[in-house]
Amino acid sequence: MKKIIGASSFASSLPELEKEVKSVELYIPKLRLYDKGNLIKEQVDELHDLLSTGSVLTTMHAPYYGDSPNYPVELMVDTAHMGSLQWRLMEESISLASEFGCSVLVVHPGKISGNRENSFRHMVENLKKLTVDAENRGIILGFENKEGTDPTNLCCTVEEHLCAIREVDSSFLKATFDIGHANLTCGGDIGKLRDFVKELNGHAVHVHVHDNNGVFAESYFGDLHGAPGDGNIDFSVLRELDFKGVYNLEVFSMEAVRAGKSVLESL
Repeated sequence: MKKIIGASSFASSLPELEKEVKSVELYIPKLRLYDKGNLIKEQVDELHDLLSTGSVLTTMHAPYYGDSPNYPVELMVDTAHMGSLQWRLMEESISLASEFGCSVLVVHPGKISGNRENSFRHMVENLKKLTVDAENRGIILGFENKEGTDPTNLCCTVEEHLCAIREVDSSFLKATFDIGHANLTCGGDIGKLRDFVKELNGHAVHVHVHDNNGVFAESYFGDLHGAPGDGNIDFSVLRELDFKGVYNLEVFSMEAVRAGKSVLESL
């Protein structure tokens, strides 16, 4: 497999993205597939038809615990603390990823609520169950590292991220490496970021690419999702990952997609 440049569907429409990139990450909350927490069959069918007429590859981002005021409350999922609604949402995401032919379904770590060790243990047990469902449908879960600037996040450090993956112990759960989140965890220190990437090498199945300044900010704990070049990340550290697959630009506009594409191509 070659290195493939992709972009998230929250950057633009699928037809526009297909003109610039080879892969699109289907971002569930913006696709309007749900109404008040329930799947809309007509919307699913429409998206399926749209994808079937194009040649773009796809990955998918499952619902997660969103900090943004624009994130739909009914699609909130904390993988460390899941009730019946959260299980249904995740099972539907795995099913949709299979239906749309996605290579990877991105899943977020859970949140720390009360005891950290208990939250981590519950998350691992939930991931084990989700991985069984994913294996039955032939979908690899890409387990994403989160930003350490938010103290309620699990799996910010590479050590805890890999610990969770090893405890689940399935070939259907691998890492989605998010370089922007790692930069925040490393405090914008290029040496620490490079070490993070080296330790993760061999475990990644998918990469998220965006930029920030490596420091806490009032908005989204500093997780700005800027175009590469807008922050302080030296993207040459991606060479340490030695990964062939989708490098997904998690940015908000086509201008940012084109800027990120230029940076990735230069590597």
